[in-house]
Amino acid sequence: MDSTDLAIIGAGPAGLAAAATVAGTGASVVLLDEQPLPGGQIYRGVEMVQMLRPKTFGFFGPEFAAGADLAKALRGSAVDYRPGSVVWDVSPDLVLHYSRDGRSRGLAARHVLIASGALERPVPIPGWTLPGVMTVGALQILLKADALVPRVPAVLAGAGPLLLLLAVQYLRAGAPPTAIVETVPKDAYRRSARHLPQALRGWRSLLKGRGWMRELARAGVPWYRGCTGLRVEGGDRAEALAFDHDGGRRRIAADVIALHQGVVPNTQLTRLVGCAHDWDSGQRCFRPRLDAWQASTVEGIWVAGDGGGIAGAKAAEWQGRLAGLAIAGRLGRLDERDRDRQAAPLRTALARELAVRPLLDALYHPSPEVLCPADDVIVCRCEEVTAGRVREAVRLGCPGPNQAKSFLRCGMGPCQGRLCGLTVTEIIARERGLDPAEIGSYRIRPPLKPLPLAELAALDDEAEAPV
Repeated sequence: MDSTDLAIIGAGPAGLAAAATVAGTGASVVLLDEQPLPGGQIYRGVEMVQMLRPKTFGFFGPEFAAGADLAKALRGSAVDYRPGSVVWDVSPDLVLHYSRDGRSRGLAARHVLIASGALERPVPIPGWTLPGVMTVGALQILLKADALVPRVPAVLAGAGPLLLLLAVQYLRAGAPPTAIVETVPKDAYRRSARHLPQALRGWRSLLKGRGWMRELARAGVPWYRGCTGLRVEGGDRAEALAFDHDGGRRRIAADVIALHQGVVPNTQLTRLVGCAHDWDSGQRCFRPRLDAWQASTVEGIWVAGDGGGIAGAKAAEWQGRLAGLAIAGRLGRLDERDRDRQAAPLRTALARELAVRPLLDALYHPSPEVLCPADDVIVCRCEEVTAGRVREAVRLGCPGPNQAKSFLRCGMGPCQGRLCGLTVTEIIARERGLDPAEIGSYRIRPPLKPLPLAELAALDDEAEAPV
């Protein structure tokens, strides 16, 4: 088993920034990432796009270029970058196990930075499991990675900045969406206005969002606001999206329907290692408890980026650099005065990025029908468990998500609860009349991702699998 001063999981903006910061002090850094190229989801394939498809670079906006700078810094550093590495276990004593090229390996670290990013919030509505229904994030990955758009225009439905961003990117790619069906209540703009004075500190983000709206309006993309009652219609596949709008029922024929209701922290790793988590009522999700330097409640475990709370790519970069400075200090590579001096402008920049979050959280608060769907809607796709069966289990005495596994097997499929976890927690909390913080979430055990038994058995003797 090899060892390192710092092991970083995730090569998005937070992981890349932290890697460059710590490696620049002379400490050893190993960067593990599932993807073949650095960038994470937000900067996915940025090097490839820049090199092989420069004409499409402009689809993604000027911010995309920041990912190219981070990737370039990685290539020019002493970081031991290991793409194609799937981390499937992290122990509290800071030993990682990961799969790469069909073989599992162990890695011992003095510090571990988790920069695993975010997951799209599931959107369990009637018909969401039909072929032809995807997430907005999945369509954006296809656009970034392979310059692919649907052969027919897509309907984009839900709420959140990513919904508008993909619409704009499709527009620039010459494939405007059929329509945007937005679920933001009409009074949400009024209710979120109280956060506007604070949000003005992040005026660049507000102007960017306003620019997207104007671009879509100029192009004449149909935009239905304040929609409720979304339902995907179809037999063997999606055929249309139906919804309530302005007192009437509407139906838009579509072969491709993309759903989105924001993103939430990917807490699989932080929960696996035993970090304390808090319920974020604004973002309706759990997030790891962190200090001002991104340290978790487990000694040696740090978290940066959207995995610690949704804040966006630039905030993730600043958090990665702050964590890197703190880790370098712990390693004896940076004295406290120099650490604080370098951190000061980062904290200013981070505060500016975070200023807009309360407004966005209030404006794009997930709708009740998404948080607690109707009885006949499937919430656990892996085991085909409906919301009604979860409610029935609660009436039979099921107190929380982990007991629901025994009642229903929900959360025990290939996704390991990534798609159903928050929904199951919300349903149980609502049925029991409790706060989701009291209900909790699924316990996570290794392996985090499906792993061949032969690969597990072939682990080196000195890198024994966790029990």
